[in-house]
Amino acid sequence: MKEPIGVCAIISPWNFPYATVMRNLAPCVASGCAAVVKPSGKTPLSMLALAKLAEDAEVPAGVINVVTAPRGSHSGIGKELTENPDVHLVAFTGSTSAGKKLMGQASATVKHVVLELGGNAPFIVFEDADIEKALDGLIVAKFRYSGQTCVTSNRIFVQSSIYDKFTSKIVERVKELKIGLPLEHGVKLGPLIGPEAVEKVSALVEDAVTHGAKVLIGGKKNDLGKNFYDATVLTNVNEKMRIWNEENFGPIVPLFSFYSEEEAVRKANDTNSGLAAYFYTQNASRIFRVATELETGMVAVNAGVVSIVQAPFGGIKESGIGREGSPDGLEEYLESKMVCIGGLG
Repeated sequence: MKEPIGVCAIISPWNFPYATVMRNLAPCVASGCAAVVKPSGKTPLSMLALAKLAEDAEVPAGVINVVTAPRGSHSGIGKELTENPDVHLVAFTGSTSAGKKLMGQASATVKHVVLELGGNAPFIVFEDADIEKALDGLIVAKFRYSGQTCVTSNRIFVQSSIYDKFTSKIVERVKELKIGLPLEHGVKLGPLIGPEAVEKVSALVEDAVTHGAKVLIGGKKNDLGKNFYDATVLTNVNEKMRIWNEENFGPIVPLFSFYSEEEAVRKANDTNSGLAAYFYTQNASRIFRVATELETGMVAVNAGVVSIVQAPFGGIKESGIGREGSPDGLEEYLESKMVCIGGLG
């Protein structure tokens, strides 16, 4: 039989303060568990609004509980939620480093964990791809939310025979991205979450340029304000640069050239992350071959969006444990109990 796992702690990030909470809160409550939700200190009001809606819907008191904290004081709350024996599951969405720390703390009481951590998604364009559709997909996969998603395309691999053509076309597409405040008409690229995010993006670009990368467009902070960074396209990028190994979480398109399918897959898998991957091709055999060989939990083929609520969401390697969404996500909040009955006759 299936039983609710018990009280669950849900620790959510700032970038999707509604969606990431509900990916875990919905199956938690549906399975019969109570939740203690710790939202990001950058976006606490979103979760408080959800809690008010739950109250208005007459969800019983004590089923959904919210704990907020000022920035810089989260570690104590995380420690309590992971080490308290009354908590039976910890669901965390956030950075890989923070997830490892929480997992270590949860191990003291052998808690079940659901971790959705960082990514370093490859975006591969094979020579037989529909280039215009690949460009459409890359704009979505890279610049949605200014690149501040865990499934954003971080490393763009383009087959050598179409590399120059694709490069010139993506530069033209990026030129068309109007940067500004999100509610202004025609704006396609908004701000980053804060100055610290801009500084990280700037440092990654500077490191790449120092090691030989060429900036084709962008590559600088925008005069609109301290939270804005221009959409950037880089060429001559290589594996020695920080941008190869680090999740950039910003509007950067680093372009890499490859010759063969084997080389593309090998380079795509050359990372400790394994959340999402994207590739474009018209070859049906290649679709199944490459999708199988890519070391990620999710693969989008000829599409720039990899996530829908009906499908399981999650990664492998250092990108996480467990799944959110779909029936797989519900199973995380249930325990299987075997009951053997005999001797009734």
